[in-house]
Formats: sequence, C-alpha cells, structure tokens
Amino acid sequence: MRFRHPDGSIVHLAYCTNVHPAETLDGVLAQLRDHCEPVRRRLGRDRLGIGLWLAKDAAHALVTDPSALRGLRTELDRRGLEVVTLNGFPYEGFGAEEVKYRVYKPDWADPERLDHTTALARVLAGLLPDDVTDGTVSTLPLAWHTAYDDERAARAQKALTTLAERLDALHELTGRSIRVGLEPEPGCTVETTADAIGPLTAISHDRIGICVDTCHLATSFEDPHTALDALTHARVPIVKSQLSAALHAEHPHLPDVREALAAFDEPRFLHQTRTATSVGLRGTDDLGEALSGDALPDASPWRAHFHVPLHAAPAAPLTSTL
Repeated sequence: MRFRHPDGSIVHLAYCTNVHPAETLDGVLAQLRDHCEPVRRRLGRDRLGIGLWLAKDAAHALVTDPSALRGLRTELDRRGLEVVTLNGFPYEGFGAEEVKYRVYKPDWADPERLDHTTALARVLAGLLPDDVTDGTVSTLPLAWHTAYDDERAARAQKALTTLAERLDALHELTGRSIRVGLEPEPGCTVETTADAIGPLTAISHDRIGICVDTCHLATSFEDPHTALDALTHARVPIVKSQLSAALHAEHPHLPDVREALAAFDEPRFLHQTRTATSVGLRGTDDLGEALSGDALPDASPWRAHFHVPLHAAPAAPLTSTL
C-alpha cells in the first residue's frame, strides 16, 4: 500500500512473502494466488505492495527469460499487486525443515552472492510499477561472524563495490534506481547498525546502504533513536525497514518463564538470544543453548530472535518489544 509522508514523499508498505516457502517461479505464482491476493481483498484495497522473496532458481528463471519476467509482471497487475522491494537475504531452501546456519550461505565473500543480488536487482527493475523509479533489495549483512577473516572481508568489500557499479549501470540502462541494504542480524559480522557504519562508509556509495529490521534491532538491545541518529550522522542511507518485534522475557530466571521460552525452541531457524549486562551484550546462537545450563546470564531480561507480529503479542509471561 502507498502512504503520503508529511514531507510529500510516498511511503510503500509491503507484505513480505518469505514467510511462505517457494523455491521456483511456479511457487512464487502460487504465493500470489493463495496468499497475497486474498490479503489484498481482505484489506479492501485496490493495490497491495509485496516484499517478494525470490530463491536462486526463481531469480535465475526470471533474469534469463524475458517472457517469464513479463508474465510475472502481468500476474502481479492482474491480482492487484505491486513490487518495489525484494528480500535478497535467503538464497535458497528457506522453507526447508532445518535452515539454521545455512541461511547465511553464500556470504558476500562468495561470488554466488554477488551474482544472485545482481540478478535480483535486474528482476526488480523489470517489476517496478510504471510510476515508480526506485526499488530496494535487502541482503545478508556480509557473513556469519565465524566464517569471516581479513581475506574474506576484502573480498566482500570488493564484491559490494562491484555491485554498486552494476547498479549504476542498471540505472543508466533502465532509468530505474535500485538500492541494496545490508540487514544487520545478531551473530553476523554486521550484528548492529553501529557495526554497519564502518563497512558502508568505506564503500561510500548511495546505492549501498542499510535495511533496518526492527526485530533484529531490538534483539540486540539497540535504542532506535540512537541507532537512526548515528546512521544519519554517518550518512549511511536507510534504504528499507522491516517491521516486527522481538520476543522479550523480563525475568528469564523464573521457571514459568523458562517453560514458556522452551515452547519457542524449534528446529528450523536460529533464534539468537541476547541479554544486556554491565559488561556489555552477551548472547547465544540459539534459544535452546540459552536455556541449557548457565550459557547465558539470567539476572536481566532476555530477548530472542523471533519475528513477533506487531498486531499479536505473545502469551504471558512473555512479551514483545513492540
């Protein structure tokens, strides 16, 4: 949906489709039919924005077959849907029974990540509505922290510089401006917005910025005002925001709170868990690890990486960071 900001600009609000598994173009078309159009109808809107996730195979099919891209654009129009942003973080297999650490592969030191993101940008340029010239793609925040050293960091920075050059060329060719935002996430090389400032100012290109995910922001106990002010001061462009809350446990030492948290420990995704201590942020890669023994101090609140919907609070004794 589109909203008019007080400054006169248009704000696009989109329904993110990576909550629904789809690895192929046929799967994407089924998403539009089974989920996106029904949501639009339920809202009573003529148009609904879609934050589309395209897995590797679907993106490849669209970027190599102009007729397939035209067909997707036609299908969006027919169902009253529009796309101005893509979720380029997951590469493939996001609907698998176990995703965990695989979601961070390939990272920005691997050529496949650059090729995939370039393909997504080209696809998005072809999907933008006729009256929209700007689009965005969110992406992996460089790499999972344990797979990153100076040599891989140099390769990642070179890849992002190459991406910026390709986005410039795409703009010249199509007239469409596509920007890519690193999405800070707990456990990654870029875990917080503060971590993003150094790499992004080193690249210093307005087509490469940051995607602020409010669940990730809250999981790492970042203050939104402080984070946004620092990004503005550093002239790091915020190209996109993803809106949800994190899971919050005010008293993680209590047995009923731990029992409630244990119900969220599941095998598909990582649920990084953090607590703010007097000596800084402490955390575990997953919720189960936090609940086992004394892996994480429990004298202060815990927050876990669950994308809690803004309209639905978890049951007591847990809350969200809304």
